Amino acid sequence: MRSEVTVTLSPEQEFRIDLEGAEPLTNEAARRWLDDEFVRLDCEPLRPSGKVLLADKVLVVAASASERAFSDAAWAHQFARAASAALERKTVRIDIPSMALTF
Repeated sequence: MRSEVTVTLSPEQEFRIDLEGAEPLTNEAARRWLDDEFVRLDCEPLRPSGKVLLADKVLVVAASASERAFSDAAWAHQFARAASAALERKTVRIDIPSMALTF
């Protein structure tokens, strides 16, 4: 089974990050990395209650990161490793225009 994370920023712009052979992160390390990026990118919770679900955090970090971050191969690879490990899925598809996450 392939291991990859696909991020669609717009209908014309998609980033596919292959994780085959990449050393997996622990769930805890992945969550910590996403937490740090959530704060660094000054992300806002999606829900009015302020509660941030893990899937929401992955979506918001991806949306806040922009094309520039995903063009940086090292950052994109680390994001993909964190998203895959935190969500415990080998294949993750993130669609920013729809704010949807599928496995």
